Amino acid sequence: MALHGIDIKASHKGLLHKNLGKQPGAKLSAADLEKAKHSSSPAERKRATFALNARSWNHGSAEKKSKASNLYGSK
Repeated sequence: MALHGIDIKASHKGLLHKNLGKQPGAKLSAADLEKAKHSSSPAERKRATFALNARSWNHGSAEKKSKASNLYGSK
């Protein structure tokens, strides 16, 4: 696990976008996530659930992130 939160394996990043035919980095709409939640693929359903849950997390402000990097050192 990452120092501050969840560490997503590099090979899994962007898979939900790819499954839905969206460009990497594009925002997924609620309709896109609802479509993925009702997919026949269990992996796609799991990714959609993760994305919906992640929307409600406090991702932190830029100020908090810079303070944390100063405390723990940046890479």
